[in-house]
Order: sequence, then structure tokens, then C-alpha cells
Amino acid sequence: MSSQHKPTSTGTVAAAVEAFAAGQPVLIHDFDDREGEVDMVYPAADVDPEAVSRLRNDAGGLICVALGPEVADAFELPFLADEIDHPVAESDHLGYDERSSFSLTVNHRDTYTGITDADRALTISRLGEAAADPQSVDFPREFRAPGHVHLLRASRYGLSDRKGHTEMGVALAHEAGRPPAAVVCEMLDDETGEALQTEDARAYAEKHGIPYVDGKDLIAAFT
Repeated sequence: MSSQHKPTSTGTVAAAVEAFAAGQPVLIHDFDDREGEVDMVYPAADVDPEAVSRLRNDAGGLICVALGPEVADAFELPFLADEIDHPVAESDHLGYDERSSFSLTVNHRDTYTGITDADRALTISRLGEAAADPQSVDFPREFRAPGHVHLLRASRYGLSDRKGHTEMGVALAHEAGRPPAAVVCEMLDDETGEALQTEDARAYAEKHGIPYVDGKDLIAAFT
């Protein structure tokens, strides 16, 4: 981390960067006045079937891969809402942001159905590898759509423009020296079906030795 990072949360942010650099998960809470959710986040290139199982069972939300804008551009990935010629694509209903970051859904071409832990791990890890040198990747030759892994396009201007888990995951990858591709998955409460409360997410993080960081601290450190 650079010397410009603010000292208010250095320990927590530093632990998150260190874990990500080692291919380990991090829990990130965005903001109570935004989604108010905690996401489990992995560097995409390090995701294996065990990680997908953990995302399914311990997080429980939608497993997505957030890609940096330079990667999304190289792969010619659109915002999905721009491609849907149907009234359902209108985004003015969003209460937490101006637009959704969703792009296409894909499977790697070496998968079968694409939904198993092994298949999704293959798709996700290959996306992470491709993000390391996107200009060298023939994206349509390696991946197919529709598939079972949701892609997200990070804002072109990063956290200065949009403060979602998509942008925080990509920023964390950048800070950790990893390719700009991060898996994000919301943590849900099995009993209520709602977003997992922050105190419960913190307890999970402590139990499993996973860094927990607030979005405001990441943004203070990275911008």
C-alpha cells in the first residue's frame, strides 16, 4: 500500500490486501445507506471448486465476477441493460445507484452444463487468468453465452464514480497486485432470507480468520 493511505483503518485494509494477494477471501460491507450488504470477495484467478462451494453455502447470494473497465473493453462486454430491447431494461427503479453493472452471463467452453462447482470454478478462474492480459485473449473462442457466471463491468472511473462491491472488488485486486477480476457474492441470512447483519458477518469473519472491511475504509485508503 502506498504511503498516501490514511492511517485510520490501515490494519483492517492492510489485512484485506494481504489476504487478496495470497488468493484468500475478504468480506466487504458497502454502506448502510446503499445496498447495506456484506459480500464475500475472492480474486477470480484463485477460485477453485471449494471456493465456489463456500460462496454457495456460506454466502448464498449471486456469484458474479467483477471485471475492470479495461478488461471489459478488451472483451467487448456491454452493460446488459443497453442490449435488452425491452421495457424491463429501464434502470430508474434502482434505489441504490444510477445503473446496474451487470453484463453478460458466460460459461467457459470447456465446461459441460456450467453450473457445478467444478464448472463454475473453471469459468471463474479462467476469467481471472484472462484479465491478466486481456488483449491476448480471444474471448468468444474461450467463453460462451449465456452461461452460469454473471459478469459485472466496473465503472470506467472506479471508486471516484461508483462505490459498489464491483468497484471495491476490482480496486482491491489492483491494490493487491492481482488481475482486475474479483468474485463478489452477497452474504444472506438463512433464517430471515435478508442480507446478513454486519455483526453476524463480522462473527463469521472472526470464526474463519477472514478479513472484514468496511467500504468507507477501503475508499479512504484507495482514493
